[in-house]
Amino acid sequence: MPKLSLIQGILFDLDGVLYVDSNVIEGAVEAITEIKRRGYRCRFITNTSTLSAASLHDKITRLGFDIEEREIISATRATLIYLEQFGDPVCHLLLADDVRHDFDRFRQSDTQADFVIVGDIGDRWSYSVLNRVFRLLTGGARLIAVHKNRFWQTEQGLQMDIGGFVSALEYASAQRATIIGKPSPDFFRAALTELELPPERVAIVGDDIDSDVGGGQNAGLIGILVKTGKYRKAYADASRVMPDLIIPSVAELPARLPIEIAGS
Repeated sequence: MPKLSLIQGILFDLDGVLYVDSNVIEGAVEAITEIKRRGYRCRFITNTSTLSAASLHDKITRLGFDIEEREIISATRATLIYLEQFGDPVCHLLLADDVRHDFDRFRQSDTQADFVIVGDIGDRWSYSVLNRVFRLLTGGARLIAVHKNRFWQTEQGLQMDIGGFVSALEYASAQRATIIGKPSPDFFRAALTELELPPERVAIVGDDIDSDVGGGQNAGLIGILVKTGKYRKAYADASRVMPDLIIPSVAELPARLPIEIAGS
């Protein structure tokens, strides 16, 4: 495939591509090691908002991957960068306890806020939580969603993600959320800036045909879909997104890439 010969950098989604929960995708560690050995510029991207930056890096390291913390670009990290442009905003956080520590630099309130930050809070979703946020939004707060994923893959199977709750809050408050993570073009542009490469020289490897592959392609990247994690054939077949390449898993990627990087 001609496009693959152009690749100098690769964005790897984490959950579903390299691992599922605490289970490493077979051959993923070896694939990442080989791809980095060849000199490809790599960043590891995720919409996951259940772990702080330090905890996420610790998990990846424990799973056996040689990935530096600076190489991880999370939607949570992008949210922090987004908020910093507003100086000293007051925030209401719907985030996992571990992640909340990353937001300690901002003032926080449950009754009056400039921004409501919505991320993964697991089983804590309830009508009272939604109604509290609804009152903040109708009182002038702006809605920020770390991401708007529909579902994700767990060891127990597919699980509903926060997208449905974000949509409910948008509908009730008549306000459109600012979406920070994939498939936001701003998220992919930030990753390209870190790689210091133009989009046509970068591939996105993901298990979500819409958020990963489609979002990346909309930003000009080469889209590679893996059949692991949340991948479901029926869902992929129904999507309007046409990946540039579909492979069984990330383990097969080194065999599909040129041994020598374009322009090296």
